[in-house]
Amino acid sequence: MIDHDLIVRAAALLRAAAASGAACPPARDVVGTATDIDVGYAIQQINTDLHLAAGRRISGRKIGVTSKAVQEQIGVDQPDFGTLFVDVEFGDGIEIPAGLLIQPRAEAEVALVLEHDLDRGEHSFADIVRATAFALPAIEVVDSRIVGWDIRIVDTVADNASCGVYVLGGRPVPLRRVDLRTIPMSMSINDFEVSTGVGAACLGHPLHAARWLADTMCARNTPLRAGDVVMTGALGPMKPIVAGDSITATFGNLGTVTTHLGPA
Repeated sequence: MIDHDLIVRAAALLRAAAASGAACPPARDVVGTATDIDVGYAIQQINTDLHLAAGRRISGRKIGVTSKAVQEQIGVDQPDFGTLFVDVEFGDGIEIPAGLLIQPRAEAEVALVLEHDLDRGEHSFADIVRATAFALPAIEVVDSRIVGWDIRIVDTVADNASCGVYVLGGRPVPLRRVDLRTIPMSMSINDFEVSTGVGAACLGHPLHAARWLADTMCARNTPLRAGDVVMTGALGPMKPIVAGDSITATFGNLGTVTTHLGPA
């Protein structure tokens, strides 16, 4: 059993890092475990509750570490989830202020917007299809409040699944018009292709990832609701970006989304 005071201390360190822009040591060094995922979620929940108390509004959830490429990059072997807030959502083509982020890395993924609640506990694949209003091309700019991205599963979970900001394309596409499993992805930074993949890289299908999330959120008594955005996970390797970079992600007939990281 981890001392609750250590969990509170780890949460405070992550909040301080986010506020100051100076990364902190890994959460695992504070709580003494690198593998107990429930400890990570306990840390995450403390900070989520404090954000809500301060007036931030949840816009949805993100799934992290869904592709083998990203798992290998950061040394973890299972997906996780984090909370999305309205104030870190950007529309297609909008500049992201560089000062919001400490160690940004860009990844391209499929976003879903829900039309119906997913609160059945255990969901079928068809439940996910029926509940989805539409898909959007998306870029997630992940970030780590932990020095040098020195993370294990507890660290990234504690750090809200390494959430930074996310960018949504503006042309909604119904699922009947796109095959998300075979959708190709190409991401470029400053017009140079840096990452490629397909929908199947995300747990075999972005909707499989969404199903995992729906079941996981129900198990934690916080089910997904109509209107939620679900960032389903990267389709290829994430890439570091710096102030001034422009990022474009193209997803076949799902469309294209672009963003720009502003000056430092």
